[in-house]
Amino acid sequence: MTGRIHSLESFGTVDGPGIRFVVFLQGCPMRCMFCHNPDTWDVNAPVQYEMSPDELYDEVKKYKNYIKKGGVTVSGGEPLMQAEFVAEFFKICQQNGIHTALDTSGVIFNDKARKVLEFTDLVLLDIKTTDDTLHKTYTGCTRDNNHKFLEYLQQIGKPTWIRHVVVPGYTYDDRRLKAVADYLSQYSVIQRIELLPYHTMGRFKYENLGIKYPLEGVKDLTDEELKHAQTFFN
Repeated sequence: MTGRIHSLESFGTVDGPGIRFVVFLQGCPMRCMFCHNPDTWDVNAPVQYEMSPDELYDEVKKYKNYIKKGGVTVSGGEPLMQAEFVAEFFKICQQNGIHTALDTSGVIFNDKARKVLEFTDLVLLDIKTTDDTLHKTYTGCTRDNNHKFLEYLQQIGKPTWIRHVVVPGYTYDDRRLKAVADYLSQYSVIQRIELLPYHTMGRFKYENLGIKYPLEGVKDLTDEELKHAQTFFN
């Protein structure tokens, strides 16, 4: 079994608790308008690494002393496109006492995804919008699996952190922010909600790939706007 890995980050500080070894897998079925990593979309694109779960763990071991109070996070792209690889890698990590976190959009929900969750200590789940009429416009996919995924996390009592990107003119809207907050308040497994301010730092990647930037003219979310958005969740 071989995983197609876009990139590795050995000292991540924003993808779960503590210092973490972060694995970014190649491939994503979503086409989010506010994605800042379009270079991870194409599952067949050239990658930096192709490794077995054991080979990837050998890389993690080099940093075990640094991540002992943190752990490993697998992100993407969408890591559940390579669910069998993630499950085996997480299994090895847990057998060696390393905390595992899955950073996912929840767009894939099937038996293979549920298998990954058996070896997952924490889920970082993206919520793009709770408006069913907007979700496909924003992401290219319906919200069905994302909702089922969160329902399942609640069912199995899996610790969950929520991530929600706040975009001026799109998700930065009082009514929509309140709707997300109200929706999330139903779930006791949610330990934390991270509001991520939209930024344009990934724009150059679209230019390099020859893809039209979907949010042309949209400005970065300001600190004041972020603080206002947080009031709905506090």
